[in-house]
Amino acid sequence: YYAKSVILAMGSGYRKLGLENEKRLSGHGVSWCATCDGFFFRNKTVLVVGGGNTAVEESIYLANIASQVILVHRRGVLRAEKILQERLFANPKIDVMWHTELDEVLGTDDPLGVNGARLKSTLTGETFSIPVDGIFIAIGHVPQTELFKDQIEMKPNGYIKTAPYATATNIPVPTSALRWRV
Repeated sequence: YYAKSVILAMGSGYRKLGLENEKRLSGHGVSWCATCDGFFFRNKTVLVVGGGNTAVEESIYLANIASQVILVHRRGVLRAEKILQERLFANPKIDVMWHTELDEVLGTDDPLGVNGARLKSTLTGETFSIPVDGIFIAIGHVPQTELFKDQIEMKPNGYIKTAPYATATNIPVPTSALRWRV
């Protein structure tokens, strides 16, 4: 098949933390999508990991469903837009834990589910556990571009590099592709 252009639409996947119980408890209290799974946590306590727009938006959304939302952020300042931060800080159902990261998801086997989180201070390294019913990880996305690794020029973050103000990649269009053939 010959074509003048090819559209690469592989999408992206949720960035994962790589914790021991993260995969095991996925769908059983660990989620990457508040609008997809938030209703499972009505009147329960949930933890959201992250500090960007997505984490703040998910926290605000979950505050309408859960009894308490705890936003855990590894730094002392959020990267989210100011208007979102103002909404977050104004919500009495949302608590922010600064300089803290999720160290491990705690759960049960029978029934399979989340029952807590082990957290770690990024300042002291001290770990402590808190009870939560669900954990939402909102730390970004990973492009699904592995298929083109070492074939198309990519940015350091894994996204395909394109020409400024265009969608062209570093692969030139061959002259033979300018004629249509089936």
